[in-house]
Amino acid sequence: MTIELNETNFSTEVLEATVPVLVDFWSPHCGPCKAIAPLLEQLTEEMAGKAKVGKVNVQDHMKLAVPYGVRALPTLLFFKNGEVKEQFIGANITKEQLRGILVGLI
Repeated sequence: MTIELNETNFSTEVLEATVPVLVDFWSPHCGPCKAIAPLLEQLTEEMAGKAKVGKVNVQDHMKLAVPYGVRALPTLLFFKNGEVKEQFIGANITKEQLRGILVGLI
């Protein structure tokens, strides 16, 4: 299951993680966000132990989105060693492409 990220756990789960982390900035009212959610859940299972997948609901946690310049949803940020290494905006991406980016960060 993807990790629900918030102001309390973002630093530990993402910035201090020892594995790459894909963070999905999303909103419950975003159709494309709902469309890629199943892919992210599958990816979470496939990459267990090698990478993590987390989600930030921007309606509830806008303070996390602002520093990363999130202006469109979904915004997918790929972190390694606490830094954003890759970014993808929108839902026009496959699970294989997402996996490829994460594997490239391992």
